Amino acid sequence: MLAKRIIPCLDVRDGRVVKGKNFTSLKDVDDPVKLASFYSECGADELVFYDITASAEGRKLFSDVLRRVAANVFIPLTVGGGISSLEDFDRVLKCGADKVSVNSGAISDPSLISRAAKKYGDQCVVLSMDVKLVDGRYVVYSRGGRDKTDLDAVEWAKFGQANGAGEIVVNSIDTDGMKGGFDLPMLAAVCDAVTIPVVASGGAGGIEDFITLFKSVNVDAGLGASIFHYGQTDIKELKKCLNNAGVNIRIC
Repeated sequence: MLAKRIIPCLDVRDGRVVKGKNFTSLKDVDDPVKLASFYSECGADELVFYDITASAEGRKLFSDVLRRVAANVFIPLTVGGGISSLEDFDRVLKCGADKVSVNSGAISDPSLISRAAKKYGDQCVVLSMDVKLVDGRYVVYSRGGRDKTDLDAVEWAKFGQANGAGEIVVNSIDTDGMKGGFDLPMLAAVCDAVTIPVVASGGAGGIEDFITLFKSVNVDAGLGASIFHYGQTDIKELKKCLNNAGVNIRIC
């Protein structure tokens, strides 16, 4: 059995890490290079870097900030934001990313998933989904959670796997930043539909939330932001508690 992963997330806007609630009310947190270096040294298994306004603003990801972040981390780095072509994949990988996360770009052009997988390998392609419960149905949103689509989240996850995505990140808009725990029903629905790794995102408020997550749903990783950024949860302590709870985790 593969060890579960703990992944801090850097949501970057205008060269700074920000965090909000339900994808709104964003507040400044810190310098991304400083935080990336910290997480690389404190036991995080991987790191996610999202340029969260690139798609909404119709621009390319900030390569200069990404290069500085990549130069200061020694753990796998997943990067997303404004990825809409194979050229974007190529540029981000050359900046130092290990995996590329595609969201709105894949919604606009679903063939991007398979084309990227064929060129760079399944392990490089991460399908990120911003999901909200609407009238009893899990619906995918695009452009950083701004635009509702007609895509059913479970069916979209299945499509992603069938077309070469090597991993899926499920971002719950409903629980994002609320610190009330992960959206377990949503995550269970996606995990039951696919066999590739699933990363849970949105709602982490403390150590117990991660224990509940890994004990309740067959996700491969838990992603957190504000609880790590503000020092509310120490990653090394989190991993010790997970290990004590019987969760297979890498102890550093």
